[in-house]
Amino acid sequence: MSNLFDTLKDRLSGNTKRIVFPEGSDERILKATSELAKDGYVQPVLVGKRDELEQKAADLGVSLDQVDVLNPHDYDEFDAMVESFVERRKGKATEEKAREILLDENYFGTMLVYMNKADGLVSGAAHSTADTVRPALQIIKTKPGIKKTSGVFIMVREEEKYVFADCAINISPDAQDLAEIALASAETAKLFNIDPRVAMLSFSTKGSAASEETEKVANAVQIAKEMNPDITLDGEFQFDAAFVPSVAEKKAPNADIQGNANTFVFPGLEAGNIGYKIAQRLGNFDAVGPILQGLNRPVNDLSRGCNEDDVYKLAIITAAQALD
Repeated sequence: MSNLFDTLKDRLSGNTKRIVFPEGSDERILKATSELAKDGYVQPVLVGKRDELEQKAADLGVSLDQVDVLNPHDYDEFDAMVESFVERRKGKATEEKAREILLDENYFGTMLVYMNKADGLVSGAAHSTADTVRPALQIIKTKPGIKKTSGVFIMVREEEKYVFADCAINISPDAQDLAEIALASAETAKLFNIDPRVAMLSFSTKGSAASEETEKVANAVQIAKEMNPDITLDGEFQFDAAFVPSVAEKKAPNADIQGNANTFVFPGLEAGNIGYKIAQRLGNFDAVGPILQGLNRPVNDLSRGCNEDDVYKLAIITAAQALD
């Protein structure tokens, strides 16, 4: 695990990124941001009242001397933010409504990213995934060619690293969605020095079973290859055919991937969520994430059960995403 983050830190050396944390008063956030500021890879920006946050930090025995704090209630550029938000929402919010919405810490933090006052955002320690993702989808929006954001986990065990997607966001993706998830996951893999070999998973290998579910994955493979012919991607695969060379030789001898996949796209959230947790609990893999992908600017969602170390690591990942 340490090697994974050492690689990201090396990239961030001399390229410090400003990451906003809307949940400034959360104990885990205060501790992590103090450490991040001290290490110098990330310039943390907390949302809240400085005197209150400094008092809470002092009670916890940490310093906010190198941490920026912004309060939406007295932010110097709040009027410009309101104007920018109204324009971005294209008639879906009046100025009066915008002033109310932007007092919400997640909307305020997301607008800081949109207005280039910060490079990325980390939230979710005290908010639901929807509270974190909704402002990002409304304001930052998805990259060209990507209709939906998705969530991946980097599965790490000693020197092994794999990408599992989508394990966090899309319940029942269609073929187009799966293709987009595959391409976005390949880009995420590169961030972690993984040369992506993408396997589109199913309960069938190259037509061994025929159903709407398997056809969806097979169609997704074709769409993804048309969108990016240079990507190493194939399917549909059962997991063993994607991962074990001897099985691939028997089940899919002509496939572009011969049991050497490292980026796995599950056919739906049910399979993805179960799959990563099995690897985590039975295979003793560390699951890093969920890492949100497909957005124009990096926004990532913490688990409400996270600890200080989780916050620190996700901030490093978010900053690394902002290097692209």
